[in-house]
Amino acid sequence: MRRRRILRTITAGGAASVAGCLSGTGSNVILDPPTDRQYDSDDLPYPAYGQAFPQFSLPNPLSGDPIATEELDETLLVTGFFTTCPAECVQLIGQLAGVQHGTIEAGIADAVRFLAITFDPGRDDTEAIREYATRMNVALEVGNWEFLRPPDAEAAERVVDEQLGITFERVGAAESSRVEGYDFNHLSLTFLVNPDGYVERAYRTSQPDAERVLADTRRVVQQSG
Repeated sequence: MRRRRILRTITAGGAASVAGCLSGTGSNVILDPPTDRQYDSDDLPYPAYGQAFPQFSLPNPLSGDPIATEELDETLLVTGFFTTCPAECVQLIGQLAGVQHGTIEAGIADAVRFLAITFDPGRDDTEAIREYATRMNVALEVGNWEFLRPPDAEAAERVVDEQLGITFERVGAAESSRVEGYDFNHLSLTFLVNPDGYVERAYRTSQPDAERVLADTRRVVQQSG
């Protein structure tokens, strides 16, 4: 309950980017503690600096293959989204697509894996996700980006909300929204996870600085190889 209360405090305060520091975890991580942290990692409602990243397995509807985090040995960038999000997810996935293209230019694409998990599996079917990938300029042909789709709403809540702490709440669509039927209030959060499965950064913003994320990712790749 304390972790949920802290999240509400952060949201109410409008903080753009928060990550915590867990004392005594230096041997698990490569990057220095984030300078903008406001809480210890244990006090945050999501995995943060120095903590083990949750293990889960979800299918990629575009390939038909299950993706299990415990089997991945790349540096990971992980986030949650839904394809009909009118604003925040467009910004977030757009920035991460820019990071993906940066990994290609830097020659490290094979060492980085992007996991984008929808929390709207009812509408985000294979066709919707494929169209979204094209619209967001995601380079699927490179093979380092996985769109993941939980089998149902309960699985989405279990993985995205409960395990990752990317909170979301289904609400009716606003009259001014392009989304029909329902919308989501949700947290925008992206994890940078090293190949050993520990969180290096938790970027809590819908507009992560692509250059900063790419620089952090390159350093993790270079120093973990």
